[in-house]
Amino acid sequence: MNNMTDEEYSKYVKSRTPSSKTGKNCIKAFIAGGTICAIGEAFLKLYIYLGMSSETASVLVTVTMIFLGTFLTGLNIYPKLAKHAGAGTLVPVTGFANSVAAPALEAKTEGYITGVGAKIFTIAGPVILFGTLASIVSGLAYYLWQLV
Repeated sequence: MNNMTDEEYSKYVKSRTPSSKTGKNCIKAFIAGGTICAIGEAFLKLYIYLGMSSETASVLVTVTMIFLGTFLTGLNIYPKLAKHAGAGTLVPVTGFANSVAAPALEAKTEGYITGVGAKIFTIAGPVILFGTLASIVSGLAYYLWQLV
């Protein structure tokens, strides 16, 4: 291998590199993400049908989808779905719930405080930090804009 020309090396690399399945992956992600969102929409319609206001129903849909994402992560179903569906499972709120619950579940052998308690903030911590920071900056910008 040390005596390969650039052309031979390029052929070797090309033969060993797996082919890209971008189109297929995009379709799978679209279907999975769309299905998750359709389930959320079905819950919204159900809650409104049960007599809740649109605002209350929207909050309950978010809570329900977070619960389902976390519950399915605990049963090891959501990670299996994510393996096949890719980004389609990351975008909805269920993906965030999975990303918060998964590290905590992996660390439960380390105990509830140093394992679960510490690892649950692996993903949530930066999101909370930068979400809070972004809201402060945008609120300050809005306040200053109102003074002008």
